[in-house]
Amino acid sequence: MASPRVRKIADRIKVVVAEMLERRIKDPRLGFVTVTDVRVSGDTQHASIFYTVLGEESDHEGTAAALESARGLIRSEVGKQLGIRQVPTLEFVRDALPETAREIDDLLERVRAADAEAARRAAEGAYAGDADPYKKPREPESDDDDLGEGPEDEHEDDPRA
Repeated sequence: MASPRVRKIADRIKVVVAEMLERRIKDPRLGFVTVTDVRVSGDTQHASIFYTVLGEESDHEGTAAALESARGLIRSEVGKQLGIRQVPTLEFVRDALPETAREIDDLLERVRAADAEAARRAAEGAYAGDADPYKKPREPESDDDDLGEGPEDEHEDDPRA
């Protein structure tokens, strides 16, 4: 777990980079970028900035090139805004979260369809044997037969008695 200081630095870097991309970086290759996360090493020497781009694959490649060319300008602004002696090196990493989420949604949809198909087959199906295959204790055929017999009457039919 990162220390509170490192988390604060990461949060501040995220805000500064997002503002820079919105207001100061005017590169035409830069697409619709969202900074999703920033992870700073424990010694605050390195910062990984995760981003997503809305658009097609060509937009992703152009945005990666624009971020790489603007890295020095962004790092100098981060250093000014943070006011720390050692400014971390910046690395821009394309976040795979949207693609992963889309794959998970597709898998969940396939599972829902398979569950619906299994429920449909179960509703249409019939049992191979009895509906209730478990043995049950036998019930007496009539209640009148048991009324006259008691412990003393059992010895009448016994030849040993």
